[in-house]
Amino acid sequence: MKKILLLFVILLAQTAFPQIITTSPQFPTENDSVVVYYDATKGDAGLKGFTGDVYAHTGVITNLSKSSSDWKYVMAPWAVNYPDIKMTRDSTDHYHLVIGYPRKYYSGNHQNLGAIPDSVHILKLAFVFRNSDGTRSGRDVGGADIFYSLYESNSYKLKLISPEISNLYVDPLNAPVFLKLSDTLSIIAKAAAIGTQNASISLYVNGSLKDQTTADSLNFKFISSDYASKINRILLVGKDSTGKTDSIKFAAVINPPVQSASLPQGNQLGINYNSSSSVTLALYAPHKSFVYVIGDFNNWKVDTAYYMKRDSSGADSVVWWITINNLSPGEEYAFQYLVDGNLRIADPFTHKVLDPDNDKYIPPSVYPDLKPYPFGKTSEIVSVLQTEQPQYDWQVKNFKEPHTKDLVIYELLVRDFVSTHDYSTLTDTIGYLKRLGINAVELMPVMEFEGNDSWGYNPDFHLALDKYYGTKNDLKHFIDVCHENGIAVILDVVLNHIMGSSPLARLYWDAANNRPDADNPWLNPIPRHPYNVGNDFNHESPQTKYYVDRVTSYWLKEFHIDGYRFDLSKGFTQTYTGSNVTAWGQYDQSRINILERIGKKIWSVDSTAILILEHFAVLQEEKVLSDFGFLSWGNLNYNYSQAAMGYRVGPSGDDYSWDLSGIYYKNAGWPRPSRVTYMESHDEERLMFKNLQYGNSNTSGYNIKNLSTALNRIKLCEAFFYTIPGPKMLWQFGELGYDYSIDYNSRTGDKPIRWDYYNVPARLSLYKTTSALIHLKENYPAFESDSVRTDLKNYVKRIYIIDSTMDVAVIGNFDVNNRTVDPEFPVYKTWYDYFTGDSITATASRDSLKLNPGDFHIYTTVRLPVPDLEVPTGIEKNENQSVKDYMLEQNYPNPFNPVTTIKYQLPVSGVVTLRVYDILGSEVKELVNGFQSAGIHSVKFDASRIASGVYFYRIRINNFISVKKMILVK
Repeated sequence: MKKILLLFVILLAQTAFPQIITTSPQFPTENDSVVVYYDATKGDAGLKGFTGDVYAHTGVITNLSKSSSDWKYVMAPWAVNYPDIKMTRDSTDHYHLVIGYPRKYYSGNHQNLGAIPDSVHILKLAFVFRNSDGTRSGRDVGGADIFYSLYESNSYKLKLISPEISNLYVDPLNAPVFLKLSDTLSIIAKAAAIGTQNASISLYVNGSLKDQTTADSLNFKFISSDYASKINRILLVGKDSTGKTDSIKFAAVINPPVQSASLPQGNQLGINYNSSSSVTLALYAPHKSFVYVIGDFNNWKVDTAYYMKRDSSGADSVVWWITINNLSPGEEYAFQYLVDGNLRIADPFTHKVLDPDNDKYIPPSVYPDLKPYPFGKTSEIVSVLQTEQPQYDWQVKNFKEPHTKDLVIYELLVRDFVSTHDYSTLTDTIGYLKRLGINAVELMPVMEFEGNDSWGYNPDFHLALDKYYGTKNDLKHFIDVCHENGIAVILDVVLNHIMGSSPLARLYWDAANNRPDADNPWLNPIPRHPYNVGNDFNHESPQTKYYVDRVTSYWLKEFHIDGYRFDLSKGFTQTYTGSNVTAWGQYDQSRINILERIGKKIWSVDSTAILILEHFAVLQEEKVLSDFGFLSWGNLNYNYSQAAMGYRVGPSGDDYSWDLSGIYYKNAGWPRPSRVTYMESHDEERLMFKNLQYGNSNTSGYNIKNLSTALNRIKLCEAFFYTIPGPKMLWQFGELGYDYSIDYNSRTGDKPIRWDYYNVPARLSLYKTTSALIHLKENYPAFESDSVRTDLKNYVKRIYIIDSTMDVAVIGNFDVNNRTVDPEFPVYKTWYDYFTGDSITATASRDSLKLNPGDFHIYTTVRLPVPDLEVPTGIEKNENQSVKDYMLEQNYPNPFNPVTTIKYQLPVSGVVTLRVYDILGSEVKELVNGFQSAGIHSVKFDASRIASGVYFYRIRINNFISVKKMILVK
């Protein structure tokens, strides 16, 4: 009988109260025993149709909460499961949770937060519902937390049971109820008179009294056809017997008939600028009933003057559009499309967005005068339009990209290259890059991505620049200065997928299965291939083709970029391979067709655009794409890592794990030099990290784990990298021997920015050697020759190039032991050592060349200018500073008990160690060990746990070392 009664109560609650959560009792206080009912079809419907276990992530809002969303006494950490937070399933999509008395329930939290004191009052219950591992959740509309207000004893509240309205915004017209002329709306209100009695409930429509009752509930039928006004403001006022009142406001908008009209000629999807005061907005959205535009121009209120027209040539080809006039020239306007009355989206083709969650973390120094988000008026990401935008004055208008076979690409992530993470500072590094000799920069994705701290491979707006790195004109200036210095700019673009915050996903989303809907015009509900991230594009869809072409042409035209690197290009296919990686990499003609179509479109915009694929498919397919004009990534990280570490045999027992033969395109089976080979990329472990962690050694003291030796092994590898014909790529700071693991601070987490490495002589030597090798590649035709012979499998590796301009021989010892070898010069001539200028004459007799571990030589049959590899033997100094500017001061006080202060001065930034030792030389305390900027620093030493005596403190930065004595007297 109890079960039947409980089920009846549950069904009654679900029938009468369609909110996300309801309770029993209907108007609970913190002193009532409470049952919470959850309807998974409401809110964002993130758990709709879910069949697994559901848990409540729940806490409370109290009078001590710092804001209306400051949770307290949270029952358990996210995705940690306990029986008392598990929901009971009552039927499909309906659950309940027995809380009982809230004070007792939340005092029993599993996080050792203690009991709720009597002085603390619970104002609201807070919820997010989730599956067992937290990967799916049910929230309020827009992904917001769910809050349920508790009522006070001896209080009077008026509660709206129907319709459901949002209280997230300032004005009811920011989120009205939408009706058709034929609709009838049931308005149901109930008085919560706790410790008092209801006197009356009155209902007003547009200021006129329409209904009144002395009962504790009111039920009014709002018939749309009775009201001429299209926008109706509804007010409910309740009063109790003591004169206390409460009121509820909302708006009901009666939609006019949708007007069918053709999009004016010359307009395209997105934002079209007609004049300094007029724009036309166009949104592709078939199968939708109506669309409003809301924004700054109408104070984010629904207004029938901003009801969009429909251009329809068929059920699957519908464009909603509107022309907005009377805009202020040059002023930024934020706006959204409100689709079917419940979905707020930014324009998919917008060039700028405002993000309510992430913009606040962008400093004004990076993005000055950033337009504030319209909090309280809308939610979700908004788009921005602006007539008469400030134009950039390009200084270089006819830049000529380097030939693809000559490319030396510098791949970098703005976030991890300059500490300010902005284009302005990045521009200041161009001199450094030019001196290095690279002729192209490849920026990891800069299109708008989710969050701020990211590699950028999680895009949500492909035509908007992510503001975390700066403004549009800042990026244009960077590109312009690159061009002034002969450096091409290539953008890494992510067109395999898009994230769930994108309008392309949100417009057609299957909430029950948490994936794109089956009728999504752009995205596949289920990815067609392994390793997919986000939502997989259907590149055979006409809508995706249009979108991709808009993206690729925009950055070429607007930003004067020189080409693209296509991330995960092997995913541009509708051939289903599921999780079968091998099948995914097999020859796929449909994928070739997709990529060739994209390439043709790009080359119709810019015939010289550089197009690089991250493909890694079978050679047959990559050769076809090479013939078409694409370049492809060529990963040699494993082989070069093994060679750098000095290990001939790899973990699998492969005797040729350090075989570098694949660096030469002909050895790899390619007909032409269209493979961008690299030793490191953003995706690969750093060679120097592996050298220092795992490097080989011999019994005579040669140890690759030694910093200087490890850096010289990088030089050795580079000699057998840059001298091979074909395009090359290096990862940022590789030229300085960057030695932090790719997994430092998690794989995609931010990494230490070590410009101070340039001040370390051994690292500067690597930089200069790298520059000298790049100079060879870019300035001498021999390094474009197709007459190359290689022997790259053994301890001593060789490269021989025969060319009409000069012949080249590269010889190096990758062993950790000495080797005496015959250079095997291909011609009997005089050969000149590139780095020393020394000569050697090859004769018919067998020559002998002694090579120490890691030694290498580059010989040419033409004497070339010897590169300047000289580096300072002491500390690299800042301008107008000298070594004497380093200073370690005497501690004060001295003698001391038990705390003293140590000050020191650094003229340059660097890694500082400051340690305390006893009189026998044993380390007592490490005070500093890390990177510090130039300037004056101080640190306190607390000696309360050590005995009186004489101690020494020693500082080291780069090659500067200083020691001072101090006395502890207790």
